[in-house]
Amino acid sequence: MKIKNNLTRMDLAKSLSQKKGFSILFSKKIIDNLIQILISNIKQETFLLKNIGTFKVLKKKQREGRNPKTGEIHTIYPRKSISFVASKSLTKTLNN
Repeated sequence: MKIKNNLTRMDLAKSLSQKKGFSILFSKKIIDNLIQILISNIKQETFLLKNIGTFKVLKKKQREGRNPKTGEIHTIYPRKSISFVASKSLTKTLNN
C-alpha cells in the first residue's frame, strides 16, 4: 500500500486487512472501535498511550478575534481543544 500524508479510516482498515488477513469489514470495525475507545479516554482530560504519547484536553476561554481581511471583530466562544505530546521513545524512534 502506498504511504499517504492523510489517512482515512478506510485506509487504515485496508492496511490492517492486508497485513493480518482480516476482511475489510472486520478491520473497519476494529478501527472504529479503537477510535471510539481513544475518544472516550481523551474526554477524561488526560490520556497516556504508553510509548506513544499523551493526549491532553485544553480548555480555551472566550476571547475577541479579528478577521484579518476585513478587520471585523467577533467573539470566539469557549471551546475544548486536544494537544498531543509524543513520548521520548517515539521521538527517539523517529529520529533514528
